[in-house]
Amino acid sequence: MLKSELLEIIANGENSGVEFKRDDIRPEQLAEEVVAMANLKGGMLLLGVEDDGSISGIARDRLEEWVMNAIADKVHPMLLPYYEEVQLDSDHRIAVISFTEGVSKPYVVRHKGREDVCIRVGSTSRKATREQQARLFASGGMLHTEALPVAGSSYGSLDHERLLDYLKNVLVDPDIPKNKSSWVNRLIGLGFMAEGVSSPVCTVAGMVLFGTSPRRYLRQSGIRVVAFDGEDKTYQSKIDKILDFPLVGLWKQDEAGERRLAKMHFGLIETLVDLIEPYISEESGEIDHHFRRERHWHYPKAAVRELVINALAHRDWTRSVDIEIGIYDDRLELISPGTLQNSMTIEKMLAGQRSPRNPIIVEVLRDYGYVDARGMGVRTKIVPLLKQYNGNKPHFELTEDYLKTTFYKKKQD
Repeated sequence: MLKSELLEIIANGENSGVEFKRDDIRPEQLAEEVVAMANLKGGMLLLGVEDDGSISGIARDRLEEWVMNAIADKVHPMLLPYYEEVQLDSDHRIAVISFTEGVSKPYVVRHKGREDVCIRVGSTSRKATREQQARLFASGGMLHTEALPVAGSSYGSLDHERLLDYLKNVLVDPDIPKNKSSWVNRLIGLGFMAEGVSSPVCTVAGMVLFGTSPRRYLRQSGIRVVAFDGEDKTYQSKIDKILDFPLVGLWKQDEAGERRLAKMHFGLIETLVDLIEPYISEESGEIDHHFRRERHWHYPKAAVRELVINALAHRDWTRSVDIEIGIYDDRLELISPGTLQNSMTIEKMLAGQRSPRNPIIVEVLRDYGYVDARGMGVRTKIVPLLKQYNGNKPHFELTEDYLKTTFYKKKQD
């Protein structure tokens, strides 16, 4: 690092990715700062700089060895930081310890027989709450929140007809359960139920996929749809509705023996697309030769459907808010709670990298044909369809709390 670069960093002060410390810091204090930033987006720790940005310099002998030993001893899982020293003037050197975002979250500080999870909040490091720890476990791929039990639920909370159709006609299972006990055992095996304190309960995956009224037990399982007049949020909206349906539809055989999905058996995905149709499309003023008015979609329907499926399949279930779709005159926005999983980035997502947060839900959606075998819907469907249809690409905005995807309307000539 150049001297000028370091001075600029110091002048800008501490932030979520930069921390100043004296070089007489204790090993566990060093570990806390490293762990907190590794659990966020990575960063750098400057030794020899006071909290106010004044330069005190480093004086500890064999500092690099001490730093590396402290991190190896106190930080778990293993991190490999980069260490360098920068000479600012004849009297002052600064140690710069930098590291990227960790891929094995949560990282912990091991000290006095304890393991503490630390996180970065602004320019400070602090102990993570239970909810924050759960999100770190999920983002690191060590906890699949879809497998968590849903308190208060039971076998009766699930739609038996949909479950029977799934086993019999989708999985073509030769051994259909004959009674409640065998059904519960099978559903536990499939990950749709789990052992409870006194009796089995539904998992998040089971409730989301097959629950009769999922929001009764899992409030974040729905989708909120809001449509506005104009290009900004206003107090009045054309529609503001929260949908509460199982994720998958119920297919039945018609008189000709073909499996069809009737409107009264729609799942959440079909219900949503059907609901927003009047707000993202319009009928032509002309009648065709079949005496029908052609409907023009402002966005490719297949891309909208894929966007919704992706949000439902990969959302963070530790967040207690619904997926939200906002429809404006010039755009459609979908906000999915939680950041991307397993160190995924927007760039990796656009490149086609796959890293499912909720594998049970994804596999069931794949069984029904909602998700293709490749699992690359953003790269192979959403981006090319929108570009071909509207001449522009979707815009992605990622924060620690949500991923927002925006589809823009085609500009009128």
